[in-house]
Order: sequence, then C-alpha cells, then structure tokens
Amino acid sequence: MESSLDSAGNLPTLHKPPWIKAPLSTGTGYARVRSLVDRNRLHTVCQSAKCPNIASCWSNGTGTFLILGSVCTRSCRFCAVEKGHPNKPDPDESSRVAHAVNSLGLNYAVITSVTRDDLPDGGASVFAETIRAIRTVRPDCRIELLIPDLAGSMQALDIVLNAGPDVLNHNVETVPHLYPLIRPSADWNRSLAILRHAARKGFLTKSGFMMGLGESRRELTAALTQIAAAGVHILTIGQYLAPTREHHPVERYVPPEEFEDLRAEAQSLGFRFVIAGPLVRSSFKAEEAWRECLTESPA
Repeated sequence: MESSLDSAGNLPTLHKPPWIKAPLSTGTGYARVRSLVDRNRLHTVCQSAKCPNIASCWSNGTGTFLILGSVCTRSCRFCAVEKGHPNKPDPDESSRVAHAVNSLGLNYAVITSVTRDDLPDGGASVFAETIRAIRTVRPDCRIELLIPDLAGSMQALDIVLNAGPDVLNHNVETVPHLYPLIRPSADWNRSLAILRHAARKGFLTKSGFMMGLGESRRELTAALTQIAAAGVHILTIGQYLAPTREHHPVERYVPPEEFEDLRAEAQSLGFRFVIAGPLVRSSFKAEEAWRECLTESPA
C-alpha cells in the first residue's frame, strides 16, 4: 500500500487496512493491571507510547513498566512519549515497580525507560536498582531491560549489565538514513555498539525496528545484516503507527506477507528468534522469545 504526495507536496493520511486492528480492553485482568499501576503511581510504555496491544497484554496480566519518570529528553518523531524537562528520578520508584511485579505474580518482567540525557549515567544506576529491587521480592523472576543508548557510554552500560538482566534490549527503530528525520538525537553506529558490547559480554541481546517510515527493502536487508553482525539474538519487526497528526506520517502500511518474508530473511541471517507482524512491538511475546533462546547459550 504505497502513498503519494498530494498537490501541496504532503503525504496524505492513509486509511488503516483491515489487518491493523487492535483488540478491545476486556476482562478483570485489564482492570487489575490498571488499578495496580494507578495505585503505585507507576508509568507503563503501554500507555505512554499508545501501544496497540495494551488490551491483550493487560488482560493477560502483563505490561511493560516505564521507569525514570514519564518525560523524555529527546524528540523522536515517531514516539508518543511526552517530551520536555523531566523531574529528578524518584528514589522510591524501583521499589514500587518491584511491588507491582510481585503483586502480579510475574515470572517475566519487561522494564524500559524514557531517555534521560540529563543524568550523568543516563539512568543506568536506576535500571540496576530496579533489577535488584525486583529480585529481592521475587528472586525467580526473569527480567528483560529495554534501554536507551545511554549516550553511548559503555561505562553506563556496564552498570546495567553488572546487575544481571536476563535479556538486554535496545531498539534501532529504523534504517540509518532515516535517523536524522525520525530520531535526530540518536546514532545508528552508537546503537549497534551498545548491542555489540552486551553480546560480547555474553548477554542475550534483542533489538527491533518499525516498517512504514519510508525505508526501502534494500535498506532493510542492509540493516538486518548489520544488526545480526552485532551479535543480536532476538529481533522484533512491526508496523509504524503515527500516534498523532503531529508525528511523522505513516508512509505505507506493510501487508502481513511482507512481514513474513522479512522474518524469513532475518532467520536466514542467524537470528535465534524473529517475530514480525503489523502489531508486533518490542515486548510482544517477550517471554516466549527468551524461552526459545534457552536451548542455546548466548554467543
């Protein structure tokens, strides 16, 4: 489904195809997660990023916790998370996240954060503190971290890694040539360096990107090759959905069969687990991906 410029040179608003359909929120599981998040004054990327899978995940009693507040210091054009000047980190946030994880009885928790370029370590110490807090109350819980690029600091990354996450995730989001347009404060090679460093230290690594932002198939193939060469084990590929009219427009809706083709291509490059589809997001089937990779030790 290709788009073309209108007479004013702008991309027209595309109508969502039938394969873009998120489930409605139903059941007691959804209400329980919502109540727990509200009571503990927590943030979730499910809400902040307007994830289309919030209903299904919360109905199943899972979610992705967002730490370091809810305000991001960067202005990526694809992301719905609030931008601006964040407050100082909440010293009690880690314990509240741990309480929520324990209350939900989670055996697998996914923790992410806003980008905090205002902090000397980019928030690495708070990630580490959150891991320790969760394992204090729920020792057997597996923990996946979806981290920002920490301004490329390997010292900050080592703070995170030394806390022992079970999966280290960092999303590249899109192909290199779109970075200046889509995520101008980020850097493709810096993101690959984060993933490469974690993989070389023996961690199970994960990354993901979106389609429909204006990338070409040739660029996607080149990106897949570089991500695989960085040692990434798990890959997620989903459809970009513009959160508002002020964000970068959707340039095309990618049909399911194209996602399947790309999944097969990625698997041929050696990724251990690849999930691709219109509504796939970074934490989609996260525990399943981790379990699938248990049969081998990280390279």
